Amino acid sequence: MSTFSPTEIVTVRPTTTVMTRQQLPNSVGISSATAGSKHLSMNLVVIPPGGAAQPHVHHGYETAIYMVSGRVETRYGPGLRHSVIHEAGDFIFIPADVPHQPVNLSATEPAHALVARNDPNEQESVVVYDPAAEP
Repeated sequence: MSTFSPTEIVTVRPTTTVMTRQQLPNSVGISSATAGSKHLSMNLVVIPPGGAAQPHVHHGYETAIYMVSGRVETRYGPGLRHSVIHEAGDFIFIPADVPHQPVNLSATEPAHALVARNDPNEQESVVVYDPAAEP
């Protein structure tokens, strides 16, 4: 593990893509592991054409998203019974503990989103959510 100085600026240039617990390709950006962050993470997420994330919850952590490109329907709430459509240029806030699932509305173009959380370990708080388990 690298040691990061609390007085130095850290630059991260992602060279690989990892698969998240939500089953989406992710360019790892800022996190505890890559930059020594103590309170946040930030990554570039790609939703492939016609793709969707695994329904999930971030327990105890808020999420802020900037839609770089594409159109995404985000299903959310108990049983994922609510939805909202987001498109390039939208800023999105997802409160802690809200189940959600983004779905790319295009069958031909990927959707790109810059995602930040107040969780320095990003994937540690991700829990797969089963909407059928809700009454």
